[in-house]
Amino acid sequence: MLHTTIACDEALAHLERFDAIIDVRSPSEFALDHVPGAICCPVLDDEERARIGTLHKLDSAFAAKRSGAALVARNIARHIEEQFADKPRQWRPLVYCWRGGQRSGAMVHVLSAVGWPARQLDGGYRAFRRHVVAELAVLPGRHRLRIVCGPTGSGKSRLLRHLAARGAQVLDLEEIAQHRGSVLGALPAAPQPAQKQFETRLWSALRSFDPQRVVFVESESRKVGQLHLPDELLARMRAADCVRVQLPTDARVRLLRDEYAHFEANGSVLMRQLDCLVALHGRERVDAWQRLAAEHRWDDMVRRLLEEHYDPAYQRSISRNFLRAGSAVEVALDSESEEEFARAAAALVAG
Repeated sequence: MLHTTIACDEALAHLERFDAIIDVRSPSEFALDHVPGAICCPVLDDEERARIGTLHKLDSAFAAKRSGAALVARNIARHIEEQFADKPRQWRPLVYCWRGGQRSGAMVHVLSAVGWPARQLDGGYRAFRRHVVAELAVLPGRHRLRIVCGPTGSGKSRLLRHLAARGAQVLDLEEIAQHRGSVLGALPAAPQPAQKQFETRLWSALRSFDPQRVVFVESESRKVGQLHLPDELLARMRAADCVRVQLPTDARVRLLRDEYAHFEANGSVLMRQLDCLVALHGRERVDAWQRLAAEHRWDDMVRRLLEEHYDPAYQRSISRNFLRAGSAVEVALDSESEEEFARAAAALVAG
């Protein structure tokens, strides 16, 4: 009979061999973080887990297990009927729970009884999490990073997108973090992932790169929104070669207005975010920016924000944090057009 458990390192080294990765933890556990590509098939949902936990505390372990077994059996049956009914005999799922215990064991037992070669992740999510943390301490050192720097509005993220479209390896930290990395960087209707999920996404991206090819990364600070970059990744970024994007101020204003159009559509959100800068710039200056916004003088407001807040902050940060910024390769663009960025990306990939 097939040994149903598989060591975490072995499973993660060959995830592509599995036809499905099944997370049987509760939806709230899944939302916090999960193995990349996993689907959520809880054997106990959040309410059921709480109910069984209360029964265990107030009655007995036996009573809790008896009630829990019925719930788990019903939920596994539902998943088989609704999600697995069309799977062929050779379908090979990897199943995990929090620590490779009873929840994933129950699912694997039933799937194996059906005839599917299901495997249980030894140590469960907890082992996976330890693996991710350990790998994030070494993976950045296996790659040659190249930092895309430039002041706010110079189009660093736009250049990264065009580099990726050209087949370059790109670690887009702002996309992974779902944040543009400044006080105005929150994306509408797109909350940031939890720190653990952010780190899992970083791990997944880094492990997919070819160490023989350069990886382009934007010049982020220690935090992207509320999320912290792993120490080793940050250290490698700050010691890497740099590319500096240069864009005329008028083009930067247009680019920022295009990418932050949601603030023009919802001025009250912008006003609240600008208030966060009072401690740094004082009430009088922030009031001046807010008046320009209230009057819909968007070009003037963006220009003043660049001149009075973003550009000085960038100059202080880049020379202090990125050791090779002074010898960066210059990428000068005439406009914010997609064609200009495509041209620049092609030159970088070719060079």
